[in-house]
Amino acid sequence: MKKLAVLSLTVLSILLMVVVVPAQEPAPAPKPGPEHEKLGYYVGKWTEEGELKASAFGPGGKYTATETCEWLPGKFAILCKEDGTMMGGEMHGTSIMSYDPNEKAYLYFETNNWGEISYYHGTVVGDTWTWDDDFKVNGQPVHGRFIRKQVSADTANFSFGMAMGSGQLTTIMEGKQTRQK
Repeated sequence: MKKLAVLSLTVLSILLMVVVVPAQEPAPAPKPGPEHEKLGYYVGKWTEEGELKASAFGPGGKYTATETCEWLPGKFAILCKEDGTMMGGEMHGTSIMSYDPNEKAYLYFETNNWGEISYYHGTVVGDTWTWDDDFKVNGQPVHGRFIRKQVSADTANFSFGMAMGSGQLTTIMEGKQTRQK
């Protein structure tokens, strides 16, 4: 009789777990914040044209590219692919942009077929995005800054500057980006 009571309680417990556990609501999925939504400006297919100035960092010349950016599922980050030419060579790159609420900064990671790896921290004030990175060239510390100013919903002007060590930034490239319709 005691075995029957234990068996009955066990079966009742299992039935309750089967009924009650699925009835619990799963935790709601996280939602992107307003900082993530600002990244939406980058979504789309962009043509880029720029002029590199001859400097200690390399020869001058034209820069042209097409970049396509799209939201990753969940809309917390954007994935971009870029194909173009710069300094006489083909360039193919992939980048990811997102916002880190812990750092209160935008993050940009890029790698390309030249073996370059970039990791920028960014801010946006009004219509101007500023991206900064510290890296090394031939073992020497370099600071890079990319600035993108929105001119309209579908155009932006950009500039890229570099500085050796703690020296003053020198603009080495300027150009325009236009969203294709």
